[in-house]
Amino acid sequence: MAEEKVRIDKWLWAVRIFKTRSQAAEECTKGHVSIGAVHVKPSRELKGGEIVKVRISPIERHYLVKKLTVKRMSAQLAVDFVEDVTPPETLSLLNAVKAYGFEYRPRGLGRPTKKDRRMIDRLKAGDDEDF
Repeated sequence: MAEEKVRIDKWLWAVRIFKTRSQAAEECTKGHVSIGAVHVKPSRELKGGEIVKVRISPIERHYLVKKLTVKRMSAQLAVDFVEDVTPPETLSLLNAVKAYGFEYRPRGLGRPTKKDRRMIDRLKAGDDEDF
C-alpha cells in the first residue's frame, strides 16, 4: 500500500533495513541516518526519489526511495520500494574489513576453541613466536 506521507523510521523498518521500528528510530536519534548532509529525526516525512544514508558500522550505505510504504513486507517485495545505491568502493571496503579483520569468523565454524582463542590473543598482542 503506497502512502503519500511516511515517517522515515517506519519506512526503514518496513523495507527491512532495521529489524524493529524502535531500532530505526534510535539510529535516527543517534544521527546515523541522514538525507543529503542533514541528520534526520525519526519523525521526518520521506518523499519518493530521495537518497537515505544509513551508517551501519563500518560503512555508510545509501538507499534510493522508490516508493513509500508503512507496512512491513517480505524481502522479495521490499526490492520494489528500495534500491541499494551504495558506491562499489565502499562495499569493497566492507569486504576488506570482513576478510582481514581478526574478529571475523566464517559462518558455520562455531565458537573458537581454547587453542583458537589463545592463537587470536597472541596475534593481537603481536607475539608470533609459536607460528
